[in-house]
Amino acid sequence: MKLDGKKVGFAITGSFCTFKRTIPKMKEIIENGAEIIPIMSFNAYNLDTKFGNAKDFIEEIEDITKKKIIHTIQDAEPIRSKKNDRYHDNCPMYWKYNCKIS
Repeated sequence: MKLDGKKVGFAITGSFCTFKRTIPKMKEIIENGAEIIPIMSFNAYNLDTKFGNAKDFIEEIEDITKKKIIHTIQDAEPIRSKKNDRYHDNCPMYWKYNCKIS
């Protein structure tokens, strides 16, 4: 599978038992030419578990991807795609609330 020039958002959530299995997949995606944008949920980013320390996973992921992990809404807002904004014009949620897409 060739992913040259593609950007892939790689999100990791609280399935802590799968963290060690996600790292090789992340490496495989990069080897196939994609740029990974690492994303972690609040719990995945902050909680230490019997499966490992959050700090260790964060360091490994940031080392592999060469990017800081997106783990807050404020971090995510600047990366939204402008070309997909047209889909949100027809969404009633955005008519009722003054929301930012994240």
